[in-house]
Amino acid sequence: MLEHDRPLTRAWVLHPDLKSDQSRRAAEPALEEGVALADALPNLEVVGATVVRLPRIHPGKLFGKGKIAELKEIFHDAEVELVLIDGNVTPVQQRNLEKDWGVKLLDRTGLILEIFSDRARTSEGVLQVEMAALSYQRTRLVRAWTHLERQRGGLGFVGGPGETQIEADRRAIDDQLNRLRKQLAKVVKTRELHRAARAKVPFPIVALVGYTNAGKSTLFNRLTGASVFAKDMLFATLDPTMRKITLPTGDEIIMSDTVGFISDLPTELVAAFRATLEEVLDADLIVHVRDISHPQTEEQSKDVMKILQSLGVAEEAPMIELWNKVDLLDGDARDAVLTQAARTDDLYAVSAITGEGMDDLLAAIPDKLKDPRSEEHLALTFADGRKRAWLFEAGVVTEDTQTETGYAMTVFWTQLQKERFVRL
Repeated sequence: MLEHDRPLTRAWVLHPDLKSDQSRRAAEPALEEGVALADALPNLEVVGATVVRLPRIHPGKLFGKGKIAELKEIFHDAEVELVLIDGNVTPVQQRNLEKDWGVKLLDRTGLILEIFSDRARTSEGVLQVEMAALSYQRTRLVRAWTHLERQRGGLGFVGGPGETQIEADRRAIDDQLNRLRKQLAKVVKTRELHRAARAKVPFPIVALVGYTNAGKSTLFNRLTGASVFAKDMLFATLDPTMRKITLPTGDEIIMSDTVGFISDLPTELVAAFRATLEEVLDADLIVHVRDISHPQTEEQSKDVMKILQSLGVAEEAPMIELWNKVDLLDGDARDAVLTQAARTDDLYAVSAITGEGMDDLLAAIPDKLKDPRSEEHLALTFADGRKRAWLFEAGVVTEDTQTETGYAMTVFWTQLQKERFVRL
Protein backbone atom coordinates (compact mmCIF):
# COMPACT_ATOMS: atom_id res chain seq x y z
CA MET A 1 0.00 0.00 0.00
CA LEU A 2 1.17 3.56 -0.59
CA GLU A 3 2.91 5.01 2.41
CA HIS A 4 0.48 7.19 4.32
CA ASP A 5 3.11 9.31 6.01
CA ARG A 6 4.38 10.84 2.76
CA PRO A 7 3.38 14.47 2.06
CA LEU A 8 0.20 14.85 -0.01
CA THR A 9 0.61 15.28 -3.76
CA ARG A 10 -1.44 18.23 -5.02
CA ALA A 11 -3.56 17.07 -7.96
CA TRP A 12 -5.97 18.62 -10.47
CA VAL A 13 -8.56 16.61 -12.40
CA LEU A 14 -9.46 17.43 -16.02
CA HIS A 15 -12.34 15.88 -17.95
CA PRO A 16 -12.02 16.45 -21.72
CA ASP A 17 -15.53 16.87 -23.20
CA LEU A 18 -15.13 16.13 -26.91
CA LYS A 19 -18.07 17.67 -28.79
CA SER A 20 -17.72 15.36 -31.79
CA ASP A 21 -18.05 12.20 -29.61
CA GLN A 22 -21.74 11.34 -29.71
CA SER A 23 -21.32 8.53 -27.15
CA ARG A 24 -19.56 10.71 -24.55
CA ARG A 25 -20.72 10.72 -20.94
CA ALA A 26 -22.42 13.76 -19.40
CA ALA A 27 -19.53 16.08 -18.53
CA GLU A 28 -20.32 17.14 -14.95
CA PRO A 29 -21.09 13.65 -13.52
CA ALA A 30 -18.05 12.30 -15.43
CA LEU A 31 -15.85 14.95 -13.79
CA GLU A 32 -17.30 14.04 -10.37
CA GLU A 33 -16.43 10.39 -10.99
CA GLY A 34 -12.92 11.42 -12.04
CA VAL A 35 -12.52 13.30 -8.75
CA ALA A 36 -13.87 10.27 -6.84
CA LEU A 37 -11.29 8.08 -8.59
CA ALA A 38 -8.55 10.47 -7.48
CA ASP A 39 -9.94 10.50 -3.92
CA ALA A 40 -9.60 6.71 -3.87
CA LEU A 41 -5.82 7.12 -3.71
CA PRO A 42 -4.13 7.94 -0.43
CA ASN A 43 -1.51 10.69 -0.49
CA LEU A 44 -3.43 12.66 -3.13
CA GLU A 45 -5.08 16.01 -2.44
CA VAL A 46 -7.42 17.12 -5.21
CA VAL A 47 -7.13 20.92 -5.22
CA GLY A 48 -9.27 21.55 -8.31
CA ALA A 49 -11.26 20.00 -11.17
CA THR A 50 -12.26 21.31 -14.57
CA VAL A 51 -14.34 20.22 -17.59
CA VAL A 52 -12.43 21.15 -20.75
CA ARG A 53 -14.70 21.54 -23.80
CA LEU A 54 -12.91 20.22 -26.88
CA PRO A 55 -14.10 20.99 -30.43
CA ARG A 56 -11.49 18.45 -31.61
CA ILE A 57 -8.46 16.52 -30.33
CA HIS A 58 -5.04 18.04 -31.07
CA PRO A 59 -2.88 14.98 -31.89
CA GLY A 60 0.37 16.19 -30.31
CA LYS A 61 -0.94 17.85 -27.15
CA LEU A 62 -4.64 16.92 -26.82
CA PHE A 63 -5.57 20.56 -26.12
CA GLY A 64 -5.02 23.74 -28.14
CA LYS A 65 -2.22 26.24 -27.37
CA GLY A 66 -4.50 28.77 -25.68
CA LYS A 67 -6.05 26.20 -23.35
CA ILE A 68 -2.64 24.71 -22.48
CA ALA A 69 -1.33 28.18 -21.55
CA GLU A 70 -4.46 28.97 -19.52
CA LEU A 71 -4.23 25.68 -17.60
CA LYS A 72 -0.48 26.12 -17.03
CA GLU A 73 -1.18 29.38 -15.20
CA ILE A 74 -3.90 27.74 -13.09
CA PHE A 75 -1.63 24.80 -12.19
CA HIS A 76 1.24 27.13 -11.32
CA ASP A 77 -0.89 29.31 -9.04
CA ALA A 78 -2.38 26.25 -7.30
CA GLU A 79 1.06 24.58 -6.95
CA VAL A 80 -0.22 21.48 -8.74
CA GLU A 81 2.20 18.53 -8.95
CA LEU A 82 0.00 15.97 -10.73
CA VAL A 83 -2.65 16.38 -13.43
CA LEU A 84 -5.21 13.58 -13.83
CA ILE A 85 -6.95 13.49 -17.20
CA ASP A 86 -10.23 11.56 -17.15
CA GLY A 87 -9.79 10.07 -20.61
CA ASN A 88 -7.18 8.48 -22.87
CA VAL A 89 -3.88 10.26 -23.41
CA THR A 90 -1.30 9.02 -25.93
CA PRO A 91 2.37 8.67 -24.91
CA VAL A 92 3.30 11.65 -27.11
CA GLN A 93 0.55 13.82 -25.61
CA GLN A 94 1.60 12.79 -22.11
CA ARG A 95 5.26 13.71 -22.68
CA ASN A 96 4.40 17.03 -24.33
CA LEU A 97 1.91 18.11 -21.68
CA GLU A 98 4.25 17.11 -18.83
CA LYS A 99 6.98 19.21 -20.45
CA ASP A 100 4.70 22.23 -21.06
CA TRP A 101 3.09 22.21 -17.61
CA GLY A 102 6.08 21.01 -15.55
CA VAL A 103 3.94 18.39 -13.76
CA LYS A 104 3.39 14.64 -13.78
CA LEU A 105 0.38 13.45 -15.75
CA LEU A 106 -1.82 10.36 -15.48
CA ASP A 107 -4.69 9.44 -17.77
CA ARG A 108 -7.77 7.46 -16.71
CA THR A 109 -6.12 4.08 -17.36
CA GLY A 110 -2.99 5.01 -15.43
CA LEU A 111 -5.03 6.30 -12.49
CA ILE A 112 -7.22 3.17 -12.31
CA LEU A 113 -4.09 1.00 -12.49
CA GLU A 114 -2.62 2.96 -9.59
CA ILE A 115 -5.80 2.41 -7.55
CA PHE A 116 -5.94 -1.27 -8.47
CA SER A 117 -2.33 -1.68 -7.39
CA ASP A 118 -3.04 -0.02 -4.06
CA ARG A 119 -6.11 -2.18 -3.41
CA ALA A 120 -5.17 -5.63 -4.81
CA ARG A 121 -4.82 -8.19 -2.03
CA THR A 122 -4.55 -11.72 -3.46
CA SER A 123 -1.45 -13.05 -5.23
CA GLU A 124 -3.36 -13.25 -8.48
CA GLY A 125 -4.74 -9.73 -8.12
CA VAL A 126 -1.26 -8.29 -7.55
CA LEU A 127 0.21 -10.16 -10.53
CA GLN A 128 -2.68 -9.21 -12.81
CA VAL A 129 -2.26 -5.53 -11.91
CA GLU A 130 1.47 -5.61 -12.55
CA MET A 131 0.99 -7.28 -15.94
CA ALA A 132 -1.71 -4.78 -16.91
CA ALA A 133 0.55 -1.92 -15.84
CA LEU A 134 3.47 -3.25 -17.87
CA SER A 135 1.32 -3.75 -20.96
CA TYR A 136 -0.08 -0.23 -20.59
CA GLN A 137 3.33 1.40 -20.12
CA ARG A 138 5.17 -0.71 -22.73
CA THR A 139 4.87 1.99 -25.41
CA ARG A 140 5.51 4.86 -23.02
CA LEU A 141 8.92 3.83 -21.66
CA VAL A 142 9.13 6.80 -19.36
CA ARG A 143 9.83 5.12 -16.04
CA ALA A 144 11.67 2.10 -14.73
CA TRP A 145 9.82 -0.69 -12.95
CA THR A 146 11.58 -0.94 -9.62
CA HIS A 147 8.14 -0.98 -7.96
CA LEU A 148 7.65 -4.54 -9.22
CA GLU A 149 10.20 -5.68 -6.67
CA ARG A 150 7.66 -4.76 -4.01
CA GLN A 151 5.18 -7.43 -3.08
CA ARG A 152 2.34 -4.91 -2.97
CA GLY A 153 1.91 -1.19 -3.30
CA GLY A 154 1.35 1.72 -5.62
CA LEU A 155 2.82 1.71 -9.08
CA GLY A 156 5.19 4.58 -8.41
CA PHE A 157 3.39 7.04 -10.71
CA VAL A 158 2.36 9.14 -7.73
CA GLY A 159 5.18 10.36 -5.47
CA GLY A 160 7.71 8.16 -3.69
CA PRO A 161 10.02 5.91 -5.71
CA GLY A 162 8.35 7.06 -8.93
CA GLU A 163 10.20 10.38 -8.62
CA THR A 164 13.62 8.82 -9.17
CA GLN A 165 12.88 5.92 -11.53
CA ILE A 166 15.04 5.73 -14.63
CA GLU A 167 13.78 4.89 -18.11
CA ALA A 168 12.99 1.25 -18.80
CA ASP A 169 13.43 -0.42 -22.16
CA ARG A 170 11.15 -2.84 -23.99
CA ARG A 171 13.34 -5.84 -23.34
CA ALA A 172 13.28 -5.25 -19.60
CA ILE A 173 9.50 -4.92 -19.69
CA ASP A 174 9.12 -8.05 -21.82
CA ASP A 175 11.37 -9.98 -19.45
CA GLN A 176 9.22 -8.83 -16.54
CA LEU A 177 6.04 -9.82 -18.39
CA ASN A 178 7.40 -13.31 -19.09
CA ARG A 179 8.42 -13.73 -15.47
CA LEU A 180 5.01 -12.57 -14.26
CA ARG A 181 3.19 -14.87 -16.72
CA LYS A 182 5.07 -17.85 -15.26
CA GLN A 183 4.21 -16.77 -11.73
CA LEU A 184 0.59 -16.22 -12.73
CA ALA A 185 0.36 -19.67 -14.32
CA LYS A 186 1.29 -21.21 -10.94
CA VAL A 187 -1.16 -18.98 -9.05
CA VAL A 188 -3.99 -19.73 -11.50
CA LYS A 189 -3.31 -23.45 -11.14
CA THR A 190 -3.70 -23.10 -7.37
CA ARG A 191 -6.87 -21.07 -7.89
CA GLU A 192 -8.30 -23.81 -10.10
CA LEU A 193 -7.76 -26.24 -7.25
CA HIS A 194 -9.71 -23.86 -4.99
CA ARG A 195 -12.51 -23.74 -7.57
CA ALA A 196 -12.55 -27.53 -7.73
CA ALA A 197 -12.79 -27.58 -3.94
CA ARG A 198 -15.74 -25.16 -4.13
CA ALA A 199 -17.40 -27.43 -6.68
CA LYS A 200 -17.51 -30.08 -3.95
CA VAL A 201 -19.58 -27.76 -1.77
CA PRO A 202 -23.25 -28.24 -2.61
CA PHE A 203 -24.25 -24.79 -1.35
CA PRO A 204 -25.36 -22.35 -4.04
CA ILE A 205 -23.24 -19.24 -4.72
CA VAL A 206 -24.93 -15.82 -4.60
CA ALA A 207 -22.75 -13.09 -6.16
CA LEU A 208 -23.15 -9.39 -5.42
CA VAL A 209 -22.31 -7.32 -8.49
CA GLY A 210 -22.75 -3.67 -9.34
CA TYR A 211 -21.19 -0.38 -10.27
CA THR A 212 -18.32 0.67 -8.04
CA ASN A 213 -19.43 2.43 -4.83
CA ALA A 214 -22.99 1.02 -5.10
CA GLY A 215 -22.75 -0.32 -1.53
CA LYS A 216 -21.98 -4.00 -2.20
CA SER A 217 -19.38 -4.36 0.56
CA THR A 218 -21.61 -2.65 3.13
CA LEU A 219 -24.44 -4.99 2.12
CA PHE A 220 -22.08 -7.98 2.29
CA ASN A 221 -20.96 -6.98 5.78
CA ARG A 222 -24.55 -6.63 6.98
CA LEU A 223 -25.57 -10.02 5.55
CA THR A 224 -22.51 -11.99 6.64
CA GLY A 225 -21.18 -10.17 9.68
CA ALA A 226 -17.81 -9.98 7.90
CA SER A 227 -15.51 -7.00 8.20
CA VAL A 228 -14.71 -6.51 4.53
CA PHE A 229 -13.12 -3.12 3.78
CA ALA A 230 -16.12 -0.86 3.08
CA LYS A 231 -15.72 2.86 2.56
CA ASP A 232 -17.33 5.58 0.47
CA MET A 233 -14.58 5.17 -2.08
CA LEU A 234 -14.42 3.92 -5.64
CA PHE A 235 -12.87 0.46 -6.06
CA ALA A 236 -12.84 -0.23 -2.33
CA THR A 237 -13.07 -3.97 -3.10
CA LEU A 238 -10.83 -5.55 -5.70
CA ASP A 239 -10.57 -9.19 -4.69
CA PRO A 240 -13.68 -11.32 -4.23
CA THR A 241 -14.59 -12.28 -0.71
CA MET A 242 -16.76 -15.31 0.01
CA ARG A 243 -18.64 -16.26 3.17
CA LYS A 244 -21.10 -19.01 4.02
CA ILE A 245 -24.33 -17.74 5.56
CA THR A 246 -27.55 -19.35 6.76
CA LEU A 247 -30.75 -17.68 5.58
CA PRO A 248 -33.81 -17.29 7.86
CA THR A 249 -35.38 -20.23 5.98
CA GLY A 250 -32.50 -22.47 7.09
CA ASP A 251 -31.02 -22.62 3.58
CA GLU A 252 -27.23 -22.28 3.46
CA ILE A 253 -25.56 -20.25 0.71
CA ILE A 254 -22.12 -18.88 -0.21
CA MET A 255 -22.24 -15.08 -0.51
CA SER A 256 -19.62 -13.48 -2.75
CA ASP A 257 -18.62 -9.80 -2.84
CA THR A 258 -16.96 -8.70 -6.10
CA VAL A 259 -15.03 -5.80 -7.61
CA GLY A 260 -17.15 -2.84 -8.70
CA PHE A 261 -17.67 -2.20 -12.40
CA ILE A 262 -17.05 1.16 -14.04
CA SER A 263 -17.83 2.80 -17.36
CA ASP A 264 -15.13 2.96 -20.03
CA LEU A 265 -13.00 0.42 -18.17
CA PRO A 266 -9.81 0.17 -20.26
CA THR A 267 -9.48 -3.10 -22.17
CA GLU A 268 -6.18 -3.88 -20.40
CA LEU A 269 -8.06 -3.89 -17.12
CA VAL A 270 -11.05 -5.92 -18.30
CA ALA A 271 -8.58 -8.67 -19.19
CA ALA A 272 -6.55 -8.25 -16.00
CA PHE A 273 -9.56 -8.42 -13.71
CA ARG A 274 -11.63 -11.09 -15.39
CA ALA A 275 -10.21 -13.44 -12.75
CA THR A 276 -11.67 -11.31 -9.95
CA LEU A 277 -15.11 -11.90 -11.46
CA GLU A 278 -14.63 -15.67 -11.42
CA GLU A 279 -17.24 -16.14 -8.70
CA VAL A 280 -19.79 -14.42 -10.93
CA LEU A 281 -19.17 -17.04 -13.63
CA ASP A 282 -19.96 -19.79 -11.10
CA ALA A 283 -22.90 -18.01 -9.47
CA ASP A 284 -26.29 -19.67 -9.01
CA LEU A 285 -27.83 -16.24 -8.42
CA ILE A 286 -26.62 -12.74 -9.27
CA VAL A 287 -27.71 -9.83 -7.08
CA HIS A 288 -27.25 -6.60 -9.06
CA VAL A 289 -26.77 -3.83 -6.48
CA ARG A 290 -27.55 -0.30 -7.67
CA ASP A 291 -27.05 3.04 -5.94
CA ILE A 292 -30.58 4.28 -6.63
CA SER A 293 -29.72 7.72 -5.18
CA HIS A 294 -27.03 8.37 -7.82
CA PRO A 295 -28.03 10.75 -10.65
CA GLN A 296 -26.43 8.39 -13.21
CA THR A 297 -27.93 5.18 -11.81
CA GLU A 298 -29.50 4.18 -15.15
CA GLU A 299 -26.25 4.65 -17.05
CA GLN A 300 -24.35 2.74 -14.37
CA SER A 301 -26.84 -0.12 -14.60
CA LYS A 302 -26.35 -0.34 -18.37
CA ASP A 303 -22.55 -0.47 -17.92
CA VAL A 304 -22.87 -3.36 -15.45
CA MET A 305 -25.23 -5.32 -17.69
CA LYS A 306 -22.89 -4.80 -20.66
CA ILE A 307 -20.00 -6.37 -18.73
CA LEU A 308 -22.16 -9.24 -17.47
CA GLN A 309 -23.24 -9.95 -21.05
CA SER A 310 -19.61 -9.92 -22.21
CA LEU A 311 -18.83 -12.50 -19.50
CA GLY A 312 -21.70 -14.64 -20.80
CA VAL A 313 -23.60 -14.76 -17.50
CA ALA A 314 -26.30 -12.10 -17.95
CA GLU A 315 -28.79 -14.47 -19.56
CA GLU A 316 -27.84 -17.68 -17.75
CA ALA A 317 -27.95 -17.25 -13.99
CA PRO A 318 -31.13 -15.88 -12.39
CA MET A 319 -30.86 -12.28 -11.22
CA ILE A 320 -32.31 -10.04 -8.52
CA GLU A 321 -32.02 -6.26 -8.81
CA LEU A 322 -31.39 -4.41 -5.59
CA TRP A 323 -31.99 -0.67 -5.34
CA ASN A 324 -29.68 0.31 -2.49
CA LYS A 325 -29.29 3.57 -0.51
CA VAL A 326 -33.03 4.35 -0.22
CA ASP A 327 -32.07 6.04 3.07
CA LEU A 328 -30.57 8.85 0.95
CA LEU A 329 -33.88 9.53 -0.82
CA ASP A 330 -36.55 11.91 0.43
CA GLY A 331 -40.24 12.50 -0.17
CA ASP A 332 -41.66 11.73 -3.60
CA ALA A 333 -38.42 10.20 -4.92
CA ARG A 334 -38.36 7.70 -2.07
CA ASP A 335 -42.07 6.88 -2.42
CA ALA A 336 -41.69 6.32 -6.17
CA VAL A 337 -38.78 3.89 -5.68
CA LEU A 338 -40.57 1.92 -2.94
CA THR A 339 -43.76 1.74 -5.02
CA GLN A 340 -41.95 0.52 -8.12
CA ALA A 341 -40.04 -2.12 -6.13
CA ALA A 342 -43.29 -3.38 -4.58
CA ARG A 343 -44.89 -3.75 -8.03
CA THR A 344 -41.95 -5.30 -9.89
CA ASP A 345 -40.82 -8.92 -9.76
CA ASP A 346 -37.22 -9.56 -8.66
CA LEU A 347 -36.74 -5.92 -7.61
CA TYR A 348 -36.10 -4.88 -4.01
CA ALA A 349 -35.47 -1.48 -2.42
CA VAL A 350 -33.10 -1.61 0.54
CA SER A 351 -30.66 0.30 2.68
CA ALA A 352 -27.50 -1.61 3.54
CA ILE A 353 -26.83 1.07 6.19
CA THR A 354 -30.15 0.94 8.08
CA GLY A 355 -31.20 -2.61 7.17
CA GLU A 356 -34.46 -1.48 5.60
CA GLY A 357 -35.86 -4.04 3.14
CA MET A 358 -33.38 -6.79 4.10
CA ASP A 359 -36.03 -9.25 5.31
CA ASP A 360 -37.78 -9.22 1.93
CA LEU A 361 -34.47 -9.74 0.14
CA LEU A 362 -33.45 -12.69 2.33
CA ALA A 363 -36.87 -14.28 1.85
CA ALA A 364 -36.57 -13.96 -1.93
CA ILE A 365 -33.14 -15.56 -2.34
CA PRO A 366 -34.16 -19.20 -1.65
CA ASP A 367 -37.08 -18.95 -4.10
CA LYS A 368 -34.81 -17.71 -6.89
CA LEU A 369 -32.38 -20.55 -6.22
CA LYS A 370 -35.03 -23.23 -6.75
CA ASP A 371 -34.30 -23.87 -10.42
CA PRO A 372 -36.26 -26.41 -12.49
CA ARG A 373 -35.08 -29.92 -11.57
CA SER A 374 -34.89 -33.08 -13.61
CA GLU A 375 -34.60 -36.76 -12.72
CA GLU A 376 -31.55 -38.71 -13.85
CA HIS A 377 -30.18 -42.23 -13.31
CA LEU A 378 -26.48 -42.62 -12.48
CA ALA A 379 -24.21 -45.66 -12.28
CA LEU A 380 -21.31 -45.16 -9.84
CA THR A 381 -18.46 -47.54 -9.08
CA PHE A 382 -17.22 -48.32 -5.58
CA ALA A 383 -14.29 -46.00 -6.32
CA ASP A 384 -16.72 -43.08 -6.71
CA GLY A 385 -17.29 -42.76 -2.97
CA ARG A 386 -16.52 -39.03 -2.96
CA LYS A 387 -19.02 -38.31 -5.73
CA ARG A 388 -21.68 -40.39 -3.96
CA ALA A 389 -21.08 -38.53 -0.71
CA TRP A 390 -21.41 -35.19 -2.54
CA LEU A 391 -24.79 -36.23 -3.98
CA PHE A 392 -26.10 -37.11 -0.52
CA GLU A 393 -24.74 -33.86 0.95
CA ALA A 394 -26.46 -31.93 -1.84
CA GLY A 395 -29.73 -33.65 -0.94
CA VAL A 396 -30.52 -34.74 -4.51
CA VAL A 397 -30.60 -38.57 -4.09
CA THR A 398 -34.07 -40.13 -4.38
CA GLU A 399 -32.98 -43.77 -4.80
CA ASP A 400 -29.72 -45.64 -4.06
CA THR A 401 -29.21 -49.34 -4.75
CA GLN A 402 -25.98 -51.30 -4.39
CA THR A 403 -24.96 -53.37 -7.43
CA GLU A 404 -22.13 -55.79 -8.13
CA THR A 405 -19.90 -53.00 -9.45
CA GLY A 406 -21.06 -50.07 -7.33
CA TYR A 407 -24.31 -48.11 -6.98
CA ALA A 408 -27.36 -47.42 -9.15
CA MET A 409 -28.62 -44.01 -8.11
CA THR A 410 -31.56 -41.84 -9.05
CA VAL A 411 -31.08 -38.11 -8.53
CA PHE A 412 -33.40 -35.12 -8.79
CA TRP A 413 -31.25 -32.03 -9.42
CA THR A 414 -30.81 -28.68 -11.12
CA GLN A 415 -28.63 -28.11 -14.18
CA LEU A 416 -26.12 -26.18 -12.07
CA GLN A 417 -25.86 -29.06 -9.58
CA LYS A 418 -25.31 -31.45 -12.47
CA GLU A 419 -22.50 -29.25 -13.83
CA ARG A 420 -20.82 -29.13 -10.42
CA PHE A 421 -21.09 -32.91 -10.09
CA VAL A 422 -19.46 -33.38 -13.52
CA ARG A 423 -16.54 -31.17 -12.42
CA LEU A 424 -15.81 -33.35 -9.36
